[in-house]
Amino acid sequence: MLKKRYRLRGSARFSEVREKGKSVAHPLAVLVALPNDLPHSRFGFSVSRRIGKAVQRNRAKRLLREAVRLQLSNFAPGYDVILIARAPLRDARFADVYDAVAQLARRAGIWLSSQPPAAAAQPGERSEVLPRTEVKDENLGALDHQTVSNDHIQTASP
Repeated sequence: MLKKRYRLRGSARFSEVREKGKSVAHPLAVLVALPNDLPHSRFGFSVSRRIGKAVQRNRAKRLLREAVRLQLSNFAPGYDVILIARAPLRDARFADVYDAVAQLARRAGIWLSSQPPAAAAQPGERSEVLPRTEVKDENLGALDHQTVSNDHIQTASP
């Protein structure tokens, strides 16, 4: 979850950003940015009923929020940013949303990093390979143990 200071609140400021801000579009979302006088950027999210029912709208907001949260350090400070979901976001994978947010920020000129973002790990995927470890069965003592790895389990005797 985004910390409170990074959240854009208040309908008046939302309206001002929407009317006066610079917007860039992507098939999954639209980004609207307007400079503020703060040492950090604030983010707001908008998902209309055209996206779907409440469950689909909430999922869209969660995807956008998480994509922003993970890339927060790459955004230039001093902007109020609104991300508006588009209909294809309803069926999008997180990695696609993550990349879309980075692309939108670069095109809007509020992206600090010159390198493309690293690919996001999919939910349920491991981002690193775990080393082999030995697990000893305390009931058997040192007589028998198993070697555990990510892909298979072997039984070995010492």
